[in-house]
Amino acid sequence: MFGKISGDPPGEVTLVENVPAFARQRVQGRPIDATGGEALPILHHPDIRRMLLSMKAGTEAMRALAYFTAGAIDRARRHPDAATRAAQQRLADLLIPVVKAWSTDLGCEAASLAIQVHGGVGFIEDTGLAQLYRDARIAPIYEGTNGIQANDLVGRKLARDNGAAARDFIAGIRASDRDLAAAPGSELAPIRASLAEATATLARCTDWMVETHGANPALALAGATPFLRLFGTVAGGWLMAMAALAALRRLSERSGDEGFLKAKLATARFYADNILAEADGLAAQITRGGESLLALPAELF
Repeated sequence: MFGKISGDPPGEVTLVENVPAFARQRVQGRPIDATGGEALPILHHPDIRRMLLSMKAGTEAMRALAYFTAGAIDRARRHPDAATRAAQQRLADLLIPVVKAWSTDLGCEAASLAIQVHGGVGFIEDTGLAQLYRDARIAPIYEGTNGIQANDLVGRKLARDNGAAARDFIAGIRASDRDLAAAPGSELAPIRASLAEATATLARCTDWMVETHGANPALALAGATPFLRLFGTVAGGWLMAMAALAALRRLSERSGDEGFLKAKLATARFYADNILAEADGLAAQITRGGESLLALPAELF
């Protein structure tokens, strides 16, 4: 999403290399807090920044979870210890439907936001973004629709061990709290607090899913899609917090690109404040939304 758009459409058109570059170049209006002067690029508008940071934070989080899951697959195949191989295979099995469905849903949302940032010119073919959105939209359908991936997460991956693998994963997130707490200064404190709250919500919903699936599978599966999104959101938030911790350490050591590391901290904070905050709403859908979903008779749809 943040790379160069390739494949020039016919005709003489100017392509922006990426979405943030367009926001830095497109001049439209004055910022809300400006008292006068000339119009400034749209990057100065809060809602444009919201969209760009949503795209950036989501992209970084889903990439991190994909890499983490790929590492689990490698260890499941190559680790010398048999018990470790088995544990890593359970972890990979748990996360694969999350990576597929959560990431492809976010990909569609990011492509849609990219069009929105560009306004009307994004909707037509000149920028290539309309094609990008159409290309992204097939991903939630291919290789098992995302609804099927959510059913797999709940009906197979949770049900087969009564949530043991999921609880182990959640325990691993909670164990990271010690490292976040030990970080110098107060920069990671808001990230740590948001992650702890969202993790508690995921744990509560996991318990609800396991119990409900045993008693009423249809009611559990009615909440499977928001549960998968909650799982991905919290897992991504954990990895963003770990990236922020690593960035803080690199900054204290004065190693690496300072601008990149500060951006990593800022993006992780945005994720904690704006994306992890969705956890309670998703929990309400999971635990309370199913009855109304199942209540409407088929002939009334």
